[in-house]
Amino acid sequence: MKMGLRTRLFFSHLVVMIVGVASLVSISKISSPRLFVLHLERLENQGFDLIDVRTELVTGFELAWRRSTIWSVLVGTTAAGGLSYWVSRRIMQRLTEMEQITQKFAAGQMDARLPMSDIPELNGLGASFNRMAASLEGVEARRREVIGDMTHELRTPLTVVRGYLEELADGEIEASPEIYRRLAKETRRLERLVNDLQELSKAEAGYLPINIQRVNLRPLLESLVEKFTDQLLEDGPVLLLQCPSVLPLVLADIDRTEQVLVNLLGNAVRYTNEGSITIRVGTEASLLWIAVIDTGIGIAPENLPHVFERFWRADQSRDRHSGGTGIGLTISRRLIELQGGQIQVESELGVGSTFRFFLPLA
Repeated sequence: MKMGLRTRLFFSHLVVMIVGVASLVSISKISSPRLFVLHLERLENQGFDLIDVRTELVTGFELAWRRSTIWSVLVGTTAAGGLSYWVSRRIMQRLTEMEQITQKFAAGQMDARLPMSDIPELNGLGASFNRMAASLEGVEARRREVIGDMTHELRTPLTVVRGYLEELADGEIEASPEIYRRLAKETRRLERLVNDLQELSKAEAGYLPINIQRVNLRPLLESLVEKFTDQLLEDGPVLLLQCPSVLPLVLADIDRTEQVLVNLLGNAVRYTNEGSITIRVGTEASLLWIAVIDTGIGIAPENLPHVFERFWRADQSRDRHSGGTGIGLTISRRLIELQGGQIQVESELGVGSTFRFFLPLA
């Protein structure tokens, strides 16, 4: 039969006490009478006449020693046993509280936290658990947000696809290339949404591979300008590159940096009908910064704190029509953070927006 921790603690304290008392009694039993006799001999050498009472003194001493030892053992055992029980109960009370809290947490009560303890070791354990609980609570909250947002985003294209299919099946509309193109468009939108969600999930969980190297970003910037210039209409905005001819090397993942720039340039093209889109590059302290500046519709001040949130859109109807998933900026921010940088946004409604991110110099 296995003993509990409280019983183990109690018996361990009791064993220590018994061993201590036994050692004290044994040593005293051997040494005390001999020492007392030596003391009497010393007194006789000093002129005291103890011959007639020596035996009575030794006998009295032994009797007094036995009585005091018995009382000491009884009182010591009682005190040690009571103290051991109190200490064991005190420790077990904290551990029982921890068990109850962890059971609540396991049952889904994410706000359950361990109380602080005046025992340093248990207090450290409780603090570690509370930090873990807070982290898991945040993960759970984000998971619920993602599920809610994803459900909302999937509902629209699925409703459109289902509506067309039902009308085709009931004969309410005739099949035509235009109908099939609309269905294909919604399916592509679903595919983009699923791919982006998978990318975001990997990035937030830290599973997205990042290959940090010393790279020169100027060739990448030049190729992106050429690529996006071909997509702009003649009456649309002009794409400009303002970059020093020689750029210092940065520590970055070239593919992930390209993904961020494609997201930023794609948003700028989507929201800028005229004027210009400028890629501006510079250095600041030990950082290289790249800014994508447009003269588009801009973002209202009250919306700026939400720019990098999942599924947030500056213009709901326009972005849905263009097929954006609403998580490109969320992915971009996470990709920049994984490379040791940060991303910022400045915008003025009706004037334009500036997205600037920083990467460490090599």
